Amino acid sequence: MNGESTIIISGYAAKEAVSLHRTLSKHYTINIVDDVEEVLKLLDSEEIELLLCKHTKDQFDAIELLHRARITHPEVVRLLAGDLNTEEINKANDEAAIYQFVPTEWSSLQVELLVSRALENRELSYRHRHLSRDLKIAEDVLRKQQVEEKPADGSTRFEKLVYCSPNMADLCNLARKASSTNLPILIQGETGTGKELMARGIHYNSNRSEQPLLVHNCGGMSDELLHSELFGHKRGAFTGAISDRMGLLPAADGGTVFLDEIADVSSTFQVSLLRFLQEGEVKPLGSDKIIKCDVRVIAACNQPLDTLISKGKFRQDLYYRLNGFQLNIPPLRKRIEDVEVLADFLAKKYASEVNRTILGISSGAMEQFLLHDWPGNVRELENEIKRMVALTDNDAFITEETLSPHLLALKPKVKSASMDYSLDGITLKEKVEQMESKIIADTLDRLRWNQSKAANELGLSRVGLSNKIKRYGLGAEVAVA
Repeated sequence: MNGESTIIISGYAAKEAVSLHRTLSKHYTINIVDDVEEVLKLLDSEEIELLLCKHTKDQFDAIELLHRARITHPEVVRLLAGDLNTEEINKANDEAAIYQFVPTEWSSLQVELLVSRALENRELSYRHRHLSRDLKIAEDVLRKQQVEEKPADGSTRFEKLVYCSPNMADLCNLARKASSTNLPILIQGETGTGKELMARGIHYNSNRSEQPLLVHNCGGMSDELLHSELFGHKRGAFTGAISDRMGLLPAADGGTVFLDEIADVSSTFQVSLLRFLQEGEVKPLGSDKIIKCDVRVIAACNQPLDTLISKGKFRQDLYYRLNGFQLNIPPLRKRIEDVEVLADFLAKKYASEVNRTILGISSGAMEQFLLHDWPGNVRELENEIKRMVALTDNDAFITEETLSPHLLALKPKVKSASMDYSLDGITLKEKVEQMESKIIADTLDRLRWNQSKAANELGLSRVGLSNKIKRYGLGAEVAVA
């Protein structure tokens, strides 16, 4: 323990107290106080880690003092010395929850060793309690997973993101490069596109993977509560603050914090967050102490921050701090070829969870999937697959009969085949390129941008189709999605 730990010694005779003070003061701040009310006042006014009391019958009731301290300051370690009978020992255990009894024959050095171990256990207990209960860290926080896998279905994975589309492959390659740095990362994308999964993939593929990844949604929270959650607070800092709380940022020291819905924080809190990003410092509510912590911040939002900046709703300097790397996850409608691999993956996943064997998804059901725009993105697809798995018999295919009514009612869009063949002042080569661009664009739109199917229908290779998309700028809207 460090020299800042503060201890109260109470109930000892003057000679014993001096001896203890001489030994313990080398490592701790010592207060010798024998008046019960003064001890309780000191507990209220200062940060006391340990209370060492000696019980002397008819002279100093240390058991009652420790009992009262347990009620008002349960976080303080309580040690009890003195010649105690069985009844007093039982009372001390039941009412005061004594950490340990100190034999009267022990030397000051033995007491020092006990104090050191007690304070170490207090710190470990504090960390465990706050990391498990207050911060709700999942059991798999420290589990490093393989960043990229090659499943048998031909899809690719970045952590738990499943995809086969070129634009997602490019995005995940950029995310992989970003993960090797310590720069902040801004992830933008519509609700349900997998922003948190992307953040987890970045963390588990970084040099911080053995440290915590803590997740917090900033939406709909007051400044005071958000400050408490991220920076922590001291007991009594506000109404309801009955004990100290370690904030998310100090708790994740050495690791990563993922802040979702960052666009919803107020302009006042944006200033506090900007200071942390600049200085790496946090100050808990109600405290005068500055805490240094090394944390990588990954922020996410479901609307473009540059739009909010132009409206005066988000600080430009904070945007630049968060935007070390920017990852824009395209909506599912812009990478419709991912629907098939995602649907197959999710069907196997949820069938396994309910101990059911699913043979696959019928072509009819898959065709209906490809007709939908998926405004809820991957989350909407996931919920649909869960429902269909539940309605499908064991050892059977998922068919269109289990589709939701709005998906079952979708019909293919029919486009006019009319085309203007006049040159209108351009060369034949330019006209051919114009017509080729339109044919490719119409085919991609009709097939919901499934490039594999479009290439097959047009008689092109996937690489050839990709080159023509780039040549005619057909994928521009995807690249900025």
